Amino acid sequence: MAAEWRRGARPRRRGSIRTRVTVGAVLVVGAALGLGSVAGVMILANSLTSGVAVALDGDLDTIGDRVEQGRPDLEGIGDDLLVRLAGASGIDVNEDEAAQLPELTEDRTERVVIDDDVYLAASEETEAGLLTVARPVDHVDEAVAAATGLLAVAVPLAVVLIGFVVWGVASRALRPVEHLRSQVDDIDAAGLDQRLEGSGAGDEVDRLAATMNRMLDRIEYAQRTQRQFVSDASHELRSPLATIRQHAELVSAYPESTSKEEFSEIVLHEGARMQELVEGLLLLARLDEHRAPRAMASVDLDDLALAEVRRLRGLGVQVDAGGISSGRVTGSEVLLARALRNLADNAARHARTGVILRVREDPPWVRVEVEDDGAGIAPEHRERVFERFSRLDEGRARDEGGSGLGLAIVREIALTHGGSVAVEEGPSGGARFVLLLPARSDHL
Repeated sequence: MAAEWRRGARPRRRGSIRTRVTVGAVLVVGAALGLGSVAGVMILANSLTSGVAVALDGDLDTIGDRVEQGRPDLEGIGDDLLVRLAGASGIDVNEDEAAQLPELTEDRTERVVIDDDVYLAASEETEAGLLTVARPVDHVDEAVAAATGLLAVAVPLAVVLIGFVVWGVASRALRPVEHLRSQVDDIDAAGLDQRLEGSGAGDEVDRLAATMNRMLDRIEYAQRTQRQFVSDASHELRSPLATIRQHAELVSAYPESTSKEEFSEIVLHEGARMQELVEGLLLLARLDEHRAPRAMASVDLDDLALAEVRRLRGLGVQVDAGGISSGRVTGSEVLLARALRNLADNAARHARTGVILRVREDPPWVRVEVEDDGAGIAPEHRERVFERFSRLDEGRARDEGGSGLGLAIVREIALTHGGSVAVEEGPSGGARFVLLLPARSDHL
């Protein structure tokens, strides 16, 4: 019960393709722009800070040279640079704020805050003592803050803009699909002759429309075939029923008009016809599924053909069996025997003097030929004979036997076994039916 409920339950609703595409694009672009912005701000900060550090190295070299040449007047150094020299004679600075600079080891820079101003400081050991210089980096922080603020506004705006663009592009791209959907939604069982109109651009939508049109062709053909099949089946079954009812009414009204034996013979004959029709219809219904037979085994077609030879000869039909040789396939012996019997009965029904049966291996096939010396079948009708309830002339009339299903059953059996059947003209001008079946691989 739970499994049935799950199968019958409505699928979970998901957003439309347009929504999912837009959300996906916004997430991907937003993540890319966000990560790129963070990386860009970090690179900017490192680049500006590295520039100040390079300037500090130059300051250390320049001031250090002056110190080693004689104690310079530090107060003459510019306002944007703090200098502190700590030596044996004490500490000398160029600005009062420079006294707050820390003493650093060489090859090291450090950010320090002096009177709310941020500096980058570096030190170098000289003959006069430890020289420490510092440059302000407020402009670095301001530039980083400005870039961060700009990106904080620009990135969301860009993401929103891209979202609108993707939404519009997706809407435009999916509009033909929605048009196709609406067309398909308007097609019902009575309108299967309608066809979809593509965009005419030769794109995926056009190919989808062409594919769906081919699907509609197949559905229309299947429906038409089904209706014709039902109509033909009804007509075929109506005839024996009408015959039985007419004779029953005649016997009821005029008992002396026929004997009990004659009436029984008519009922049995028409009942057999009905049984043959019903069994043929049921077999075709199973074969229509094109499923492999359940009882698959090795089958010797030559044995089946020889059995048909004996049966036909027992009915007084002259049969030439000289062309029967070994031929083994894999399949259902019951179905294959039915196919050979239908071909043999059809040939015997239309032969003038006799029937020829041949079986031979023609790798990768086993070839079965059933030939008669009758009037033959015109080329334009050779495909039609395999249709259900097909009769080409009065010579193939109902009273001479055959329900019009025999050759249709042969074709379905051949297809079920991966083979084919066709009709061609024999040397005598009669019809020669050729059944091809895949040969058993271990028998080749």
